[in-house]
Amino acid sequence: MTAPFSFTLYKIDGAARRGEIVTPHGRVQTPAFMPVGTQATVKGLTPEMVRATGAEIVLGNTYHLMLRPGAERIAALGGLHAFMQWPWPILTDSGGFQVMSLSALRRLEEHGVVFRSHLDGAMVELTPERAIEVQALLGADIAMQLDECIRLPAGAEEIGRAMRLSLRWAERSKRAFEGQAQQGRALFGIVQGGDNMGLRGESARALTAMGFQGYAIGGLAVGEPQQVMLKIVAETTPMLPPENPRYLMGVGTPHDLLEAVGRGIDMFDCVLPTRNGRHGMAFTRFGAINLANARHAHDPRPLDEQSPHEAARRYSRAYLHHLVKANEMLGAVLLSTVNLAYYQDLMAGMRAAIERGRFDDFRAETIEGWERGDIPPL
Repeated sequence: MTAPFSFTLYKIDGAARRGEIVTPHGRVQTPAFMPVGTQATVKGLTPEMVRATGAEIVLGNTYHLMLRPGAERIAALGGLHAFMQWPWPILTDSGGFQVMSLSALRRLEEHGVVFRSHLDGAMVELTPERAIEVQALLGADIAMQLDECIRLPAGAEEIGRAMRLSLRWAERSKRAFEGQAQQGRALFGIVQGGDNMGLRGESARALTAMGFQGYAIGGLAVGEPQQVMLKIVAETTPMLPPENPRYLMGVGTPHDLLEAVGRGIDMFDCVLPTRNGRHGMAFTRFGAINLANARHAHDPRPLDEQSPHEAARRYSRAYLHHLVKANEMLGAVLLSTVNLAYYQDLMAGMRAAIERGRFDDFRAETIEGWERGDIPPL
């Protein structure tokens, strides 16, 4: 282990922030994008491939790893870093998203959530205390409180009930976490409140008073329009302590990331680059390219001959189109790599722009490149 958790803010350009997170397993430059490794793997990619895209931290999931192979088994095998052969920082999601996504298989109570396992039907309880225990067994550098995430749109009464339950769970999560901070780990609180800014403010103030090492904005990208999400982000980030990292959970598209950094966000995670890659979509500086489209069948050009990443430079669009249409796993692997690399390049570009005090210019130029699009096929 290298050092305990800390966050240093180096430069602010408007609301955009350039910083660095230090964890027991290494440093993370912010703004940062975390590839999602729900089941102790970023689907289809080796740890070395993920690292080669520029990723410095990945995300694992408490709920899924608790069910299979089991947190105690992973701990006995040396913890999640050793188990998945990723020696760098790991953040674990507490399972709050599954409270929403698996709503048909769960019973929600004050004490916690009882799930019927989607694997074998067994009843499994997840409480704030158990969520923290599982994340400790996994050895996460950054743990998350257990919260209740609800889908939007929803009524103010339902949003308020879930937000206040999440606050009570935050208190219990923090008590359960006591002592782990001395091991260098961090616990983040999660601001809830749906699209109701009064409830978001109540949540942010209460969490700040509890004192976490970082603060996430949860419950977004769950059905609301992008402009609503960005408005909530813009109005929530000023309520959070500037000396702590800010994490927008489950977001998003390259445009989402660019706009959210401009509103003060430091950390992101999303399945989009790998999930879309598995379905034939490539993210590039020209915008999104659907390789399943017949227009690419005879195109000998690479995705981006100027990309610093080999997969984007080496393989022709015609070949990638063939792999996608033939449902060959290599297509999913290559496009997942291309997409993660593009996301990391985008984050690196934002960091450099903030350092030079030209984030707004970078944002405008990047969006112009997407809107201009690629040159027509041969």
